[in-house]
Amino acid sequence: MRSRFDEQLNILNTEMIQMGAMCEEAIALATKALTTGDLSLAEKVETISEDIDQMERDIESHCMKLLLQQQPVARDLRQISAALKMITDMERIGDQSEDIAEIITYLEGKTAEETVSIRDMAAETISMVTDSVDAYVKKDIELAKTVITHDDKVDEYFDRIKSSLIKMIAENPENGEYALDLLMIAKYFERIGDHATNIAEWVIFSVTGEHKNS
Repeated sequence: MRSRFDEQLNILNTEMIQMGAMCEEAIALATKALTTGDLSLAEKVETISEDIDQMERDIESHCMKLLLQQQPVARDLRQISAALKMITDMERIGDQSEDIAEIITYLEGKTAEETVSIRDMAAETISMVTDSVDAYVKKDIELAKTVITHDDKVDEYFDRIKSSLIKMIAENPENGEYALDLLMIAKYFERIGDHATNIAEWVIFSVTGEHKNS
């Protein structure tokens, strides 16, 4: 019975990795669409977001079956309950990547120096998402803690980008709407960083039983 349960937990880990990879792809495509002006890339994000939604439902169903059909010990129970919390954050990452892609379609292919900074910010958030899911699978508390510290870097990117965009508006008021669109995009990336931080905090809970907000 235990071997069967362990097999199902391994399948859960694989599903979590797949969902995390989808989130990474959605963020990367939205970022590339922003920096290249290629709207066809932005359109692909919507499809990936829908796949992420379906993955959330599939993993939720899998977790419920594990809880109902098996008799998980405390650590197993934490792992499953953490997965249920994490997929909610990953689903939101998919949604916010789609929100970014939607805004990009309004930019009419315009790119600027500020989009390079946003690209760097996006790379940081992708790394956070990747590492948070890896930490869950590997039960790596130190990696999870590293993800949490990187949230400050994402916040610093946002503050710098916001200052740059405020300067853009002051110097060229006609670019006001464009600057606000970029600010919204940066804000969504900041929120993605927050979700990756949440995932990392649930990783720590899954191993130690302790959560920051408990």
